Amino acid sequence: MTIMPAREAGWRFRKPSVIPGFGLTLGLSLAYLTLIILIPLSGLAWRSAALGWTDFWAIASDRRTLNSLKISFGTAVIAALVNVVFGTLVAWVLVRYRFPGRRVIDAMVDLPFALPTAVAGISLTTLYAPNGWLGAPLSALGIKVAYTPLGIVIALIFIGLPFVVRTVQPIMEEIDKEVEEAAATLGATRLQTITRVLAPGLTPAILTGFALAFARGVGEYGSVIFIAGNLPNISEITPLLIIIRLEEFNYPAATAIAAIMLVISFAMLLVINLIQSWSRKRYG
Repeated sequence: MTIMPAREAGWRFRKPSVIPGFGLTLGLSLAYLTLIILIPLSGLAWRSAALGWTDFWAIASDRRTLNSLKISFGTAVIAALVNVVFGTLVAWVLVRYRFPGRRVIDAMVDLPFALPTAVAGISLTTLYAPNGWLGAPLSALGIKVAYTPLGIVIALIFIGLPFVVRTVQPIMEEIDKEVEEAAATLGATRLQTITRVLAPGLTPAILTGFALAFARGVGEYGSVIFIAGNLPNISEITPLLIIIRLEEFNYPAATAIAAIMLVISFAMLLVINLIQSWSRKRYG
């Protein structure tokens, strides 16, 4: 009987990795995710489960809780959709055109990343208050922005725009102009070029930008509380309601509301990721 050398036998059971240290890096990654994400989320779920179904449902079905969830998720979705449209347009202008001040505008896109959220909230409130530079003319037209859900949408548009632009811009830079010229040569109209040539390749990036802007908007606090007015059942967001419950030492209610927000956010992001995965498989 022939005995296979240990070195050759080892290759049967362990396939060498392309990247050295794969086992170590995987272990560190899992440990980091467990400590930073899984353990806190597990604690939240455990604390919520300790309430019991009756108490949990009473908190979840409370009118103030439902209205805050409606405002938080509704304004986040609207702001993300607006950012998808105008963020894609901004990315298109920055990629396809050369004009004076282009680099300045490109740098200004990242301003919401660096600006503290409290500063953004105070600035927007000053602008859109009834006596502000923009709020006064709008009030004369019967449009009230500050201390309404509309003000929340504007704040979320401000902080969410860079996510769409920076996600779509690199993909747009990879699309050659020759593709558009070839489509025009073959008789395609501008609308057909956009919908059939450009849109399929940009769809995954646009969905990613939407998901990032939506996720940032749902959890946003600092830039919203100043312009929202924080009126219960009118312009009160869920993160603020959680803070209020904590200040009241009502920890079970704060935990339950946070768990509800987590479940809804996870479900919506899962749907977005499934759509994104489908678009990647279809369009490449």
